[in-house]
Amino acid sequence: MKHIFLIFLSLICLSCEATAEPARIVVGAERTAEYLPKLEGRRVAVLANHTAMVGEEHLVDMLVRRGVQLVGIFSPEHGFRGGADAGEKVASSVDERTGVPIWSLYDGNAQRPSDEKMEAFDVLLVDMQDVGLRFYTYYISMIRMIDACADFSRRVVVLDRPNPNGMYVDGPLLDMKYKSGVGALPIPVVHGLTMGEIALMAQGEGWSKRCDVEVVRCDGYTHQSRYQIPIAPSPNLPTQHSIYLYPSTCLFEGTVCSLGRGTDAPFEVYGHPDYRGSEFSFTPRSVAGAKNPPLKDQKCYGVDLRGVEDEAVIAAGFNLEYVIDAYRNLGLGEKFFTRMFLLLTGVDYVRDMIIAGHSAAEIRARWQEDVEKFKVLRRKYLLYEE
Repeated sequence: MKHIFLIFLSLICLSCEATAEPARIVVGAERTAEYLPKLEGRRVAVLANHTAMVGEEHLVDMLVRRGVQLVGIFSPEHGFRGGADAGEKVASSVDERTGVPIWSLYDGNAQRPSDEKMEAFDVLLVDMQDVGLRFYTYYISMIRMIDACADFSRRVVVLDRPNPNGMYVDGPLLDMKYKSGVGALPIPVVHGLTMGEIALMAQGEGWSKRCDVEVVRCDGYTHQSRYQIPIAPSPNLPTQHSIYLYPSTCLFEGTVCSLGRGTDAPFEVYGHPDYRGSEFSFTPRSVAGAKNPPLKDQKCYGVDLRGVEDEAVIAAGFNLEYVIDAYRNLGLGEKFFTRMFLLLTGVDYVRDMIIAGHSAAEIRARWQEDVEKFKVLRRKYLLYEE
Protein backbone atom coordinates (compact mmCIF):
# COMPACT_ATOMS: atom_id res chain seq x y z
CA MET A 1 0.00 0.00 0.00
CA LYS A 2 2.83 2.39 0.89
CA HIS A 3 4.47 1.63 -2.45
CA ILE A 4 1.24 2.41 -4.32
CA PHE A 5 0.83 5.65 -2.35
CA LEU A 6 4.35 6.79 -3.28
CA ILE A 7 3.69 6.07 -6.95
CA PHE A 8 0.43 8.04 -6.74
CA LEU A 9 2.22 10.95 -5.03
CA SER A 10 4.94 10.94 -7.69
CA LEU A 11 2.34 11.09 -10.46
CA ILE A 12 0.68 14.06 -8.76
CA CYS A 13 4.04 15.87 -8.51
CA LEU A 14 4.82 15.22 -12.17
CA SER A 15 1.39 16.47 -13.15
CA CYS A 16 1.92 19.64 -11.12
CA GLU A 17 5.30 20.23 -12.79
CA ALA A 18 3.78 19.75 -16.23
CA THR A 19 1.00 22.28 -15.61
CA ALA A 20 2.95 24.78 -13.49
CA GLU A 21 3.01 28.34 -14.76
CA PRO A 22 6.47 29.60 -15.79
CA ALA A 23 8.16 31.83 -13.24
CA ARG A 24 7.26 35.49 -13.60
CA ILE A 25 9.99 37.55 -15.20
CA VAL A 26 10.93 40.62 -13.17
CA VAL A 27 12.49 43.31 -15.35
CA GLY A 28 15.39 45.42 -14.12
CA ALA A 29 13.28 48.53 -13.59
CA GLU A 30 11.08 46.66 -11.11
CA ARG A 31 14.08 45.77 -8.94
CA THR A 32 14.14 49.23 -7.39
CA ALA A 33 16.15 48.19 -4.33
CA GLU A 34 19.08 47.53 -6.67
CA TYR A 35 19.32 51.05 -8.06
CA LEU A 36 17.25 53.66 -6.19
CA PRO A 37 19.70 53.87 -3.24
CA LYS A 38 22.50 54.64 -5.71
CA LEU A 39 20.59 57.66 -7.02
CA GLU A 40 20.34 59.46 -3.68
CA GLY A 41 21.96 62.89 -3.83
CA ARG A 42 22.63 62.48 -7.56
CA ARG A 43 21.32 64.38 -10.55
CA VAL A 44 19.70 61.76 -12.75
CA ALA A 45 18.85 61.63 -16.46
CA VAL A 46 17.13 58.77 -18.24
CA LEU A 47 17.36 57.38 -21.76
CA ALA A 48 13.90 55.90 -22.09
CA ASN A 49 10.63 55.76 -24.00
CA HIS A 50 7.05 54.59 -23.50
CA THR A 51 8.18 51.00 -22.79
CA ALA A 52 9.98 51.94 -19.55
CA MET A 53 7.23 50.68 -17.28
CA VAL A 54 7.65 49.69 -13.64
CA GLY A 55 4.59 47.54 -13.21
CA GLU A 56 1.67 49.85 -14.04
CA GLU A 57 3.70 53.05 -13.57
CA HIS A 58 6.17 54.68 -15.93
CA LEU A 59 9.78 54.86 -14.76
CA VAL A 60 9.80 58.66 -14.99
CA ASP A 61 6.66 58.98 -12.88
CA MET A 62 8.03 56.53 -10.33
CA LEU A 63 11.36 58.35 -10.03
CA VAL A 64 9.67 61.71 -9.51
CA ARG A 65 7.23 60.21 -6.99
CA ARG A 66 10.16 58.68 -5.05
CA GLY A 67 11.91 62.05 -4.84
CA VAL A 68 14.74 61.34 -7.31
CA GLN A 69 16.30 64.51 -8.73
CA LEU A 70 15.37 63.85 -12.37
CA VAL A 71 16.83 66.56 -14.58
CA GLY A 72 16.13 65.30 -18.10
CA ILE A 73 14.81 62.57 -20.39
CA PHE A 74 16.77 61.56 -23.49
CA SER A 75 14.41 60.08 -26.09
CA PRO A 76 15.39 57.58 -28.86
CA GLU A 77 13.91 56.90 -32.30
CA HIS A 78 10.07 57.12 -32.32
CA GLY A 79 10.21 59.66 -29.47
CA PHE A 80 9.59 59.43 -25.74
CA ARG A 81 5.97 58.43 -26.30
CA GLY A 82 6.81 55.95 -29.07
CA GLY A 83 4.43 57.24 -31.75
CA ALA A 84 6.74 58.79 -34.34
CA ASP A 85 7.55 57.20 -37.70
CA ALA A 86 10.80 55.32 -38.25
CA GLY A 87 13.57 57.89 -38.62
CA GLU A 88 11.17 60.82 -38.14
CA LYS A 89 12.61 63.99 -36.62
CA VAL A 90 11.16 64.52 -33.14
CA ALA A 91 11.52 67.88 -31.45
CA SER A 92 12.62 68.24 -27.86
CA SER A 93 9.80 69.11 -25.48
CA VAL A 94 8.63 68.83 -21.86
CA ASP A 95 6.89 65.87 -20.24
CA GLU A 96 3.40 67.14 -19.47
CA ARG A 97 2.91 64.94 -16.42
CA THR A 98 6.15 65.72 -14.57
CA GLY A 99 7.49 68.88 -16.18
CA VAL A 100 10.84 67.17 -16.85
CA PRO A 101 12.49 68.31 -20.12
CA ILE A 102 12.65 65.76 -22.95
CA TRP A 103 15.85 65.96 -24.99
CA SER A 104 15.34 64.24 -28.33
CA LEU A 105 18.23 62.31 -29.85
CA TYR A 106 16.30 62.34 -33.15
CA ASP A 107 15.68 66.09 -33.53
CA GLY A 108 17.74 66.33 -36.72
CA ASN A 109 20.55 68.28 -35.09
CA ALA A 110 22.81 65.64 -33.57
CA GLN A 111 22.42 62.19 -32.08
CA ARG A 112 24.82 63.10 -29.30
CA PRO A 113 23.75 65.55 -26.57
CA SER A 114 25.31 68.97 -26.15
CA ASP A 115 28.00 69.51 -23.53
CA GLU A 116 25.48 71.54 -21.53
CA LYS A 117 23.09 68.60 -21.28
CA MET A 118 25.88 66.16 -20.42
CA GLU A 119 27.02 68.42 -17.59
CA ALA A 120 23.49 68.58 -16.17
CA PHE A 121 23.46 65.05 -14.71
CA ASP A 122 25.62 62.59 -12.77
CA VAL A 123 23.95 59.25 -13.53
CA LEU A 124 22.17 58.02 -16.66
CA LEU A 125 19.48 55.35 -16.34
CA VAL A 126 18.77 53.40 -19.54
CA ASP A 127 15.44 51.61 -19.92
CA MET A 128 14.00 50.68 -23.34
CA GLN A 129 12.41 47.49 -24.61
CA ASP A 130 14.60 46.18 -27.42
CA VAL A 131 13.73 43.36 -29.85
CA GLY A 132 17.21 41.95 -30.42
CA LEU A 133 18.05 43.03 -33.97
CA ARG A 134 21.20 44.76 -35.17
CA PHE A 135 19.11 47.20 -37.21
CA TYR A 136 16.73 48.09 -34.36
CA THR A 137 18.07 51.41 -33.20
CA TYR A 138 17.51 51.56 -29.43
CA TYR A 139 20.84 49.87 -28.65
CA ILE A 140 22.59 52.34 -30.95
CA SER A 141 21.21 55.26 -28.94
CA MET A 142 22.43 53.52 -25.79
CA ILE A 143 25.96 53.02 -27.16
CA ARG A 144 26.17 56.64 -28.27
CA MET A 145 25.09 57.78 -24.83
CA ILE A 146 27.63 55.47 -23.18
CA ASP A 147 30.35 57.08 -25.32
CA ALA A 148 29.16 60.54 -24.32
CA CYS A 149 29.03 59.53 -20.65
CA ALA A 150 32.59 58.20 -20.91
CA ASP A 151 33.77 61.60 -22.13
CA PHE A 152 32.13 63.33 -19.16
CA SER A 153 32.87 60.67 -16.50
CA ARG A 154 29.18 59.97 -16.02
CA ARG A 155 27.89 56.68 -14.66
CA VAL A 156 25.47 54.53 -16.71
CA VAL A 157 22.97 52.12 -15.15
CA VAL A 158 21.12 49.87 -17.61
CA LEU A 159 17.78 48.57 -16.33
CA ASP A 160 17.66 45.36 -18.31
CA ARG A 161 14.69 43.81 -20.09
CA PRO A 162 14.31 40.43 -21.83
CA ASN A 163 15.01 40.04 -25.52
CA PRO A 164 11.92 38.55 -27.23
CA ASN A 165 14.22 37.22 -29.97
CA GLY A 166 16.90 36.17 -27.51
CA MET A 167 16.53 32.43 -28.04
CA TYR A 168 18.79 32.25 -31.11
CA VAL A 169 21.65 33.94 -32.96
CA ASP A 170 21.59 34.21 -36.75
CA GLY A 171 22.52 36.26 -39.80
CA PRO A 172 25.67 37.86 -41.17
CA LEU A 173 27.94 39.90 -38.92
CA LEU A 174 28.16 43.58 -39.81
CA ASP A 175 31.02 44.50 -42.12
CA MET A 176 31.96 47.80 -40.49
CA LYS A 177 32.23 49.54 -43.86
CA TYR A 178 28.43 49.44 -43.68
CA LYS A 179 28.25 50.97 -40.22
CA SER A 180 25.23 53.28 -40.15
CA GLY A 181 22.24 54.43 -38.18
CA VAL A 182 20.80 50.92 -38.57
CA GLY A 183 23.96 49.03 -37.66
CA ALA A 184 26.66 50.11 -35.24
CA LEU A 185 28.48 47.02 -33.94
CA PRO A 186 30.12 43.94 -35.57
CA ILE A 187 27.33 41.60 -34.46
CA PRO A 188 24.90 39.30 -36.32
CA VAL A 189 21.51 40.54 -37.50
CA VAL A 190 19.91 38.51 -34.69
CA HIS A 191 22.41 38.84 -31.85
CA GLY A 192 20.46 37.18 -29.03
CA LEU A 193 21.58 39.71 -26.40
CA THR A 194 19.68 41.92 -23.99
CA MET A 195 20.44 45.63 -23.82
CA GLY A 196 22.48 45.04 -20.68
CA GLU A 197 24.50 42.30 -22.35
CA ILE A 198 25.14 44.48 -25.40
CA ALA A 199 26.42 47.25 -23.13
CA LEU A 200 28.78 44.84 -21.35
CA MET A 201 30.01 43.28 -24.60
CA ALA A 202 30.60 46.68 -26.21
CA GLN A 203 32.67 47.65 -23.17
CA GLY A 204 34.59 44.38 -23.04
CA GLU A 205 35.37 44.26 -26.75
CA GLY A 206 36.30 47.92 -27.04
CA TRP A 207 33.33 48.78 -29.26
CA SER A 208 32.42 51.66 -26.95
CA LYS A 209 34.51 54.01 -24.84
CA ARG A 210 35.45 52.83 -21.34
CA CYS A 211 32.75 53.94 -18.96
CA ASP A 212 31.34 53.12 -15.53
CA VAL A 213 28.51 50.83 -16.68
CA GLU A 214 26.32 48.74 -14.39
CA VAL A 215 23.45 46.44 -15.36
CA VAL A 216 20.44 45.71 -13.15
CA ARG A 217 19.52 42.20 -14.26
CA CYS A 218 16.11 40.67 -14.84
CA ASP A 219 14.96 37.89 -12.52
CA GLY A 220 13.40 34.69 -13.85
CA TYR A 221 14.63 35.15 -17.43
CA THR A 222 16.79 32.86 -19.58
CA HIS A 223 17.64 33.02 -23.25
CA GLN A 224 15.08 30.29 -23.89
CA SER A 225 12.24 32.27 -22.30
CA ARG A 226 9.35 33.20 -24.58
CA TYR A 227 8.91 36.72 -23.28
CA GLN A 228 5.64 38.37 -24.28
CA ILE A 229 6.21 42.10 -24.63
CA PRO A 230 3.43 43.95 -22.78
CA ILE A 231 3.73 47.19 -24.81
CA ALA A 232 4.48 47.51 -28.53
CA PRO A 233 8.10 48.73 -28.68
CA SER A 234 7.48 50.85 -31.79
CA PRO A 235 4.44 51.74 -33.93
CA ASN A 236 4.96 49.09 -36.59
CA LEU A 237 5.64 46.15 -34.28
CA PRO A 238 2.15 45.86 -32.76
CA THR A 239 2.09 42.09 -32.16
CA GLN A 240 4.37 39.36 -30.86
CA HIS A 241 4.09 37.68 -34.27
CA SER A 242 5.37 40.80 -36.03
CA ILE A 243 8.33 40.87 -33.62
CA TYR A 244 9.20 37.27 -34.49
CA LEU A 245 8.91 37.96 -38.24
CA TYR A 246 10.73 41.28 -38.06
CA PRO A 247 14.30 39.93 -38.50
CA SER A 248 13.36 38.48 -41.90
CA THR A 249 10.68 40.82 -43.24
CA CYS A 250 12.55 44.00 -42.32
CA LEU A 251 14.80 43.29 -45.30
CA PHE A 252 11.96 44.48 -47.53
CA GLU A 253 12.83 48.00 -46.30
CA GLY A 254 15.77 47.68 -48.70
CA THR A 255 13.69 46.65 -51.72
CA VAL A 256 10.92 47.99 -53.98
CA CYS A 257 8.32 46.01 -52.02
CA SER A 258 5.98 46.93 -49.19
CA LEU A 259 6.20 45.03 -45.91
CA GLY A 260 2.83 46.24 -44.76
CA ARG A 261 3.60 49.64 -43.25
CA GLY A 262 0.34 51.56 -43.43
CA THR A 263 -1.77 48.43 -42.92
CA ASP A 264 -3.01 46.53 -39.86
CA ALA A 265 -0.27 43.92 -40.37
CA PRO A 266 3.14 45.63 -40.66
CA PHE A 267 6.03 43.15 -41.01
CA GLU A 268 3.50 40.30 -41.32
CA VAL A 269 2.80 40.71 -45.04
CA TYR A 270 4.80 41.63 -48.11
CA GLY A 271 3.93 42.51 -51.66
CA HIS A 272 4.08 44.75 -54.71
CA PRO A 273 1.57 45.89 -57.35
CA ASP A 274 3.28 43.64 -59.92
CA TYR A 275 3.64 40.53 -57.73
CA ARG A 276 2.30 37.61 -59.78
CA GLY A 277 0.26 34.54 -58.87
CA SER A 278 -1.35 35.70 -55.63
CA GLU A 279 -4.94 36.61 -54.82
CA PHE A 280 -3.97 38.10 -51.45
CA SER A 281 -3.70 41.88 -51.56
CA PHE A 282 -3.33 44.91 -49.30
CA THR A 283 -3.16 48.67 -49.80
CA PRO A 284 -0.82 50.78 -47.66
CA ARG A 285 -2.44 53.97 -46.34
CA SER A 286 -1.19 56.97 -44.40
CA VAL A 287 -1.73 56.12 -40.73
CA ALA A 288 -0.26 57.09 -37.37
CA GLY A 289 3.28 55.71 -37.21
CA ALA A 290 3.43 55.32 -41.01
CA LYS A 291 2.51 58.69 -42.49
CA ASN A 292 4.02 58.04 -45.92
CA PRO A 293 4.50 54.27 -46.28
CA PRO A 294 6.15 52.75 -49.36
CA LEU A 295 3.66 52.15 -52.20
CA LYS A 296 1.07 54.29 -50.44
CA ASP A 297 -2.45 53.97 -51.88
CA GLN A 298 -1.31 51.27 -54.33
CA LYS A 299 -2.91 47.84 -54.30
CA CYS A 300 -0.18 45.30 -53.59
CA TYR A 301 -0.41 41.58 -54.25
CA GLY A 302 1.78 39.26 -52.25
CA VAL A 303 2.04 36.97 -49.25
CA ASP A 304 0.25 36.94 -45.89
CA LEU A 305 2.45 35.49 -43.11
CA ARG A 306 -0.04 35.90 -40.29
CA GLY A 307 -0.99 32.23 -40.46
CA VAL A 308 2.57 30.96 -39.93
CA GLU A 309 2.97 29.57 -36.41
CA ASP A 310 5.31 31.45 -34.07
CA GLU A 311 7.45 28.38 -33.43
CA ALA A 312 7.89 27.86 -37.18
CA VAL A 313 9.04 31.46 -37.57
CA ILE A 314 11.51 31.10 -34.69
CA ALA A 315 12.82 27.78 -36.02
CA ALA A 316 13.48 29.33 -39.45
CA GLY A 317 15.59 32.06 -37.87
CA PHE A 318 16.84 34.87 -40.10
CA ASN A 319 14.92 33.66 -43.12
CA LEU A 320 15.84 34.87 -46.62
CA GLU A 321 13.11 32.82 -48.31
CA TYR A 322 10.62 35.71 -48.34
CA VAL A 323 12.98 38.20 -50.00
CA ILE A 324 14.20 35.59 -52.49
CA ASP A 325 10.58 34.73 -53.37
CA ALA A 326 9.73 38.38 -54.10
CA TYR A 327 12.99 38.93 -55.99
CA ARG A 328 12.35 36.01 -58.31
CA ASN A 329 8.66 36.80 -58.70
CA LEU A 330 9.15 40.41 -59.81
CA GLY A 331 12.05 39.72 -62.17
CA LEU A 332 13.61 43.17 -61.74
CA GLY A 333 17.19 42.04 -61.21
CA GLU A 334 19.37 44.55 -59.37
CA LYS A 335 16.60 47.16 -59.51
CA PHE A 336 14.75 45.13 -56.87
CA PHE A 337 17.23 46.34 -54.22
CA THR A 338 18.03 49.74 -52.75
CA ARG A 339 21.17 50.71 -50.86
CA MET A 340 19.29 50.17 -47.61
CA PHE A 341 19.45 46.42 -48.26
CA LEU A 342 23.25 46.51 -47.86
CA LEU A 343 22.93 48.49 -44.63
CA LEU A 344 20.35 46.06 -43.22
CA THR A 345 22.23 42.87 -44.09
CA GLY A 346 25.54 44.59 -43.33
CA VAL A 347 27.44 42.70 -46.04
CA ASP A 348 27.82 42.56 -49.83
CA TYR A 349 27.39 38.86 -50.30
CA VAL A 350 23.72 38.38 -49.39
CA ARG A 351 22.56 40.68 -52.17
CA ASP A 352 25.17 39.36 -54.61
CA MET A 353 24.30 35.72 -53.94
CA ILE A 354 20.56 36.36 -54.35
CA ILE A 355 21.23 37.98 -57.73
CA ALA A 356 23.49 35.04 -58.67
CA GLY A 357 20.61 32.62 -58.02
CA HIS A 358 21.77 31.00 -54.79
CA SER A 359 19.28 29.47 -52.36
CA ALA A 360 18.60 30.69 -48.83
CA ALA A 361 20.39 27.61 -47.47
CA GLU A 362 23.50 28.31 -49.56
CA ILE A 363 23.63 31.92 -48.38
CA ARG A 364 23.10 30.88 -44.76
CA ALA A 365 26.13 28.58 -45.00
CA ARG A 366 28.25 31.64 -45.77
CA TRP A 367 27.61 33.24 -42.37
CA GLN A 368 27.28 30.16 -40.18
CA GLU A 369 30.93 29.93 -39.10
CA ASP A 370 30.97 33.62 -38.17
CA VAL A 371 27.85 33.13 -36.06
CA GLU A 372 29.41 30.22 -34.16
CA LYS A 373 32.53 32.29 -33.42
CA PHE A 374 30.37 35.17 -32.22
CA LYS A 375 28.43 32.87 -29.88
CA VAL A 376 31.70 31.81 -28.26
CA LEU A 377 32.92 35.42 -28.03
CA ARG A 378 29.71 36.68 -26.41
CA ARG A 379 29.52 33.91 -23.79
CA LYS A 380 31.52 35.74 -21.13
CA TYR A 381 29.13 38.70 -21.32
CA LEU A 382 25.91 36.74 -20.91
CA LEU A 383 23.92 37.56 -17.79
CA TYR A 384 21.36 34.79 -18.35
CA GLU A 385 21.46 31.07 -19.04
CA GLU A 386 21.59 30.19 -22.75
